[in-house]
Amino acid sequence: MSNPVYGKKAIASRNGQKLPVALWLLIIGLIIFMVWAPFQAGLFNGLVSTFEKPIYWAAIIGSLLLLVGIFAFFNKFKLEDQRDWTAIAVLLLPITYMLALISAASHFYATNAVLIQCLYAFIFIIGLYLLQNKQANSIIETTIITVAYLTILFGLLNWLGQGRLASSIVGWFSPTVINGQYNQAVWIDSNGPRLASVFQYPNTYAAFLMAFFFVAIFAITRSNKWYGQAIHAFTLVPIVLSILLTLSRGGLMFLPIVFIVLLLFLKPAKQVLWILYCLIAGVGTLLIAKPVTELGQQFHLGQIGDPAKGWFYVLGASLVTAILACLIQRYVAPRLENGMSKLTEKKFSNLWLPIGSVIVVGLLIALFLGTNLKHILPGNIGERLENINLQQHSVLERLTFYKDAAKVVKDYPIIGAGGGAWASIYEKYQNNPYTSRQAHSFVMQYLVEVGLLGFIVFLAFILFIFYKYIRGYMRSEEHERDSYFVYFIVVFSILIHSMMDFNMSYVFIGMLVFLGLGGMVAAMDNQPVKRFTLKPGNVRVIYSGVLVITSVVLIFTSIRYIQANNAVIKGRELMTTSNDFNEIKKPLDQALDKRSDLPDAVLNMNALLQAGYEQTQDESFFTADYDLLISALKKEPYDKNIYNQLIILHQKKGSNDQSYEVLKDNADRYAWDMAWYEKLIAQSFELGYQALGEQDNDKKEYYFKAGLDAYQHVVDGVEHLKTLPKGQFQGNPFYVTPQMALNAGKMQYMLNNPAEAANILKQGITEDLTEATNQEIIRWYLAALQKTGANDQPLYDQFIQIDPTGKDAIDQLAQMTF
Repeated sequence: MSNPVYGKKAIASRNGQKLPVALWLLIIGLIIFMVWAPFQAGLFNGLVSTFEKPIYWAAIIGSLLLLVGIFAFFNKFKLEDQRDWTAIAVLLLPITYMLALISAASHFYATNAVLIQCLYAFIFIIGLYLLQNKQANSIIETTIITVAYLTILFGLLNWLGQGRLASSIVGWFSPTVINGQYNQAVWIDSNGPRLASVFQYPNTYAAFLMAFFFVAIFAITRSNKWYGQAIHAFTLVPIVLSILLTLSRGGLMFLPIVFIVLLLFLKPAKQVLWILYCLIAGVGTLLIAKPVTELGQQFHLGQIGDPAKGWFYVLGASLVTAILACLIQRYVAPRLENGMSKLTEKKFSNLWLPIGSVIVVGLLIALFLGTNLKHILPGNIGERLENINLQQHSVLERLTFYKDAAKVVKDYPIIGAGGGAWASIYEKYQNNPYTSRQAHSFVMQYLVEVGLLGFIVFLAFILFIFYKYIRGYMRSEEHERDSYFVYFIVVFSILIHSMMDFNMSYVFIGMLVFLGLGGMVAAMDNQPVKRFTLKPGNVRVIYSGVLVITSVVLIFTSIRYIQANNAVIKGRELMTTSNDFNEIKKPLDQALDKRSDLPDAVLNMNALLQAGYEQTQDESFFTADYDLLISALKKEPYDKNIYNQLIILHQKKGSNDQSYEVLKDNADRYAWDMAWYEKLIAQSFELGYQALGEQDNDKKEYYFKAGLDAYQHVVDGVEHLKTLPKGQFQGNPFYVTPQMALNAGKMQYMLNNPAEAANILKQGITEDLTEATNQEIIRWYLAALQKTGANDQPLYDQFIQIDPTGKDAIDQLAQMTF
């Protein structure tokens, strides 16, 4: 028989319970964790060493909390109903990431991803059991909302010039505070200053703000106390203002979509209140947006010294909003409830206002995008709105990322390319030379990392929870729904926005989502699973044992990774302060001993060994360095930095042919790296010319053919870039450099193809005839023309005037035979 948490029996059974000590320890620990986490740059998995250590600490804290949770919930591990089985199902998510280690593009990133997925599973399990307790649920929900409001306050303090004050409050526990200032709380890019708060990325902050804007509105309508209504209403204007200050077009696009979907879960009277509060917050924000935005922009561009007067606008509008909300809840809300009670009883009554809202939102979008109404917003916000269309560069670039991600999935279809694969592998698959270590879509990035198998497991897990939660929600009374609806709002808002951005790369955001999913499961329409019922005693021991072992392994693994990270930092510092080789090597050896796939440790050790070889020419240094790099590449086969160091090592040894093979064999992995291809073409010429001198025709043709193929790759790439849609940015520079043209032209000339040589060399000629490389190109070009019986007399005359000796040089080249 079904026994949903939403039912009266379940709720009544929790009233008046005293929380045991273990539960209080878990709650306090979770509160501290949730306060600490956002100020670590949101625990961004940015795939660089700067962000790693806080994530390892998060894994340790999450594991310790789970151990406390196992003690607190031991008697609840029965696997008798669907809710309990989701606690088993969530373990499949890290397991799919473990499977992906088999084909991982980067063992280092993939291992980190396993830790993160284990943390998410732990948070989900804790939430599932902890939030079934009414008192604990209330405390954790209040904590999440409070942390969100503090994050919003922190962002505005940075925008309005009190960044150092805000940073001093969190600086003692946040490594993101550098020289007294939280790093990149306000972004400055081509669009001007953009608010990013703790996340250092405006778009993710916009997704976070969107979720808690709706949480705040929900909390107003739920609260029975005037001060509760006032507190939540007070945050509405700061939240909407912050969304505008992020300049996130995605945030503005998804906000109405999420709003309309959430309306479907409310009675008509609540729908009216939500719409009313959105309008009040919107109007209040528009009245103050221009001065507050301009003050912050001028401050961050160094035009004014103190924009603090902007607080008068923010606090004034917030206070008015809070007063209006209290009055509405006191006088308007009860009348709406009574006046619309008959309408509520009608079938599909909750659909009318959302449908109407779609029309109204459509009209508002048309007005803002198609008329001068957008000019009531500050200049850059209005400009960003004006640029919202399917042909803008950010949309086109995202579509390109998704197509390129699909290419990766095609090559790694079943178990994926491992966690962090996109950052390692995207250069091989990219359509044009952009730089993006994130796929800008949680869905596509997840597919790349764990393939179809992992994605199907994740999708089934999420859809089951949503289905069961919504089913239970629809069957329950309104007062029973409110206890867990906050979790649904947060999870739904973030996941919808994450379809077009990398919000889930922030571990703190992922924690919110999985804690929210745990809350949804705690409230879902629950049913027994008799078919899979096991003896409770056996279940407790096996399940608890698995969780304990996993937690302990995660704790010790994370500690080792932190120690390895610290050892690299120590070794790097010693490189600048010590001349003792063994003293510097010791911490780097420790780092590699604790984590052999740590790229920073490999690269720093490589620098040390290369310096030793360069100074002493001792073969043991070369051998040790070579073995180190080759071993590292077995686990990091796409790490360009390691390949570059291997190339340099071969060159120091004088093994230019081996250096060349590394360049040539890996060129397809960096198809749009202009510097890589310039080196490849140059070395193809040098080694081919050397073979020519040795009269080794086969080798000459091998090197020259490879070099000309590389040159043609660049030419084809340049032509391909011309086909990009008009609004799409190319990304990094990619063109035929004069040096490429010179070397490719020489190779064609030495293959006795003077006409082809002339065509190539002509492309490399620039206007500055005094530049050395350009002069060499011209000499070879004119010699190639002379050999074919053609000429370029104007260029010839101009060149001879600048370099009278050029005539003899051209004649000599023209007379050469190969």
